[in-house]
Amino acid sequence: VTQQDAVCPAPIPSPGLSAQAGLQLIWGAIHFCPGAPAWPRSPWHEEMGLLLLVLPLLLPGAYGLPFYNGFYYANSANDQNAGNGQGKDLLNGVKLVVETPEETLFTYQGTSVILPCRYRYEPALVSPRRVRIKWWKLSENGAPEKDVLVAIGLRHRTFGDYQGRVHLRQDKEHDVSLEIQDLRLEDYGRYRCEVIDGLEDESGLVELELRGVVFPYQSPQGRYQLNFHEGQQVCAEQGAAVASFEQLFRAWEEGLDWCNAGWLQDATVQYPIMLPRQPCGGPGLAPGVRSYGPRHRRLHRYDVFCFATALKGRVYYLEHPEKLTLTEAREACQEDGATIAKVGQLFAAWRFQGLDRCDAGWLADGSARYPVVHPHPNCGPPEPGVRSFGFPDPQSRLYGVYCYRQP
Repeated sequence: VTQQDAVCPAPIPSPGLSAQAGLQLIWGAIHFCPGAPAWPRSPWHEEMGLLLLVLPLLLPGAYGLPFYNGFYYANSANDQNAGNGQGKDLLNGVKLVVETPEETLFTYQGTSVILPCRYRYEPALVSPRRVRIKWWKLSENGAPEKDVLVAIGLRHRTFGDYQGRVHLRQDKEHDVSLEIQDLRLEDYGRYRCEVIDGLEDESGLVELELRGVVFPYQSPQGRYQLNFHEGQQVCAEQGAAVASFEQLFRAWEEGLDWCNAGWLQDATVQYPIMLPRQPCGGPGLAPGVRSYGPRHRRLHRYDVFCFATALKGRVYYLEHPEKLTLTEAREACQEDGATIAKVGQLFAAWRFQGLDRCDAGWLADGSARYPVVHPHPNCGPPEPGVRSFGFPDPQSRLYGVYCYRQP
C-alpha cells in the first residue's frame, strides 16, 4: 500500500448505488484527491478511462443490478432482510432439492394436466423462504425453448401461447406444480421446473406426451409428392401434426407396418417395418424403423407421418338414403349439425372410440376411407385399420360420408 493509497483510498460504489453515481464518485476521486498523480488529459485517454470505469458496472454480476436467469429479478426479501430467516443465502450444509416424476405423463388434447414439481430443504428449515420459480419448455426437433411461467411469491407472469392457460397450483407448502389447460398438439414435450433461492438453484424435468395415433399420409397427386413444409401443412389440415420419431417408434411397437418413407418432425425420413420383405429393404433386415436420415426440407419429396390425438367430439357415419358426391357429403354433414370429418379425426375415432364400420365414406380432404376394428369377411384385409380408396372423382356417387360433431 503506497502513501498515496493511504491518503486517498479508491472509493467502492455501494450495492444500491446507480452506475452513473458510482462513475461520478470514482471519477471525482481521480481528479480531486489531493496529491493524486496527474490524470492523462488527451481525448483518447479520457474515452478509454470512461470505458474501463463503465464496463465493470454493466456486468451482470455487478453490485446494484438484478440477478439474471432468463428473466430479471428485482431485489427481494431474501437479498435484504438478513436475520429473519429470509435474508441470508442458504447456510453451508443445507441443500435445496427439487422433485419431479421420472415417468412420462400421458394425456389427451383438449384436457388439463398437472406437471408435478415440489421442492424441499435438507435438513428442513424452520422459517419459510421466498423463492423464485421458472417453468419453460425445452428445445426439441429444432424448435426453440419457450418460456412458460415465472413467479415470485403470488406474483407471476406467463408467456406466448401459454398465456391464460397455465398457473401454479401452490395448494400445499413447497408445491410449485404447473397446470396446463386446454392442451394443444404442440404442448407435448419436456418441461423444466426451476426453483431459485438466492444464489442456489435446482431444477427437475417433466416429460409430457399426448395419447394419439400415427398414420401415414399421401398427397392426392400420388406417392412422394410432399416436401417437409407441405407435409406440415397437410397434417395440420387433417387435424394432426407431423409425428416425432418417438411417436413413430411407439406406433411401430404397437404394430404399424408401412413401406412408404415419410417425413418426421425433425425433418428426417423414416418408415416402420414389422414384416421384412423385398420391396421394403429386403427380407434379410430385421424389423424396425428404417431411416433415410435428414433430408432437404424444400427440395426432397416423400410422404409424411401425421399424429392425431384423442377427440373430445364424435365421428360417425351419416345414415343417408343415397350415396353422395363430395359436395353433397359436405352439405349433408352441415344439415346434420356437424362438419365433414378429417382424416386425423377418423383415425382417432377408430383408435380411441372403437369406430368400426364397413362402409366407405367421404372425408374432408376428398379421400374415401372406412375404419375396421374387428375384421370380418367382405371388409378388406384380416387386420384392423383404416382402409382407403384413395381420392376418387369428387362427382362420383359411390360413397357415404363420415361427419364430426363437436361436444
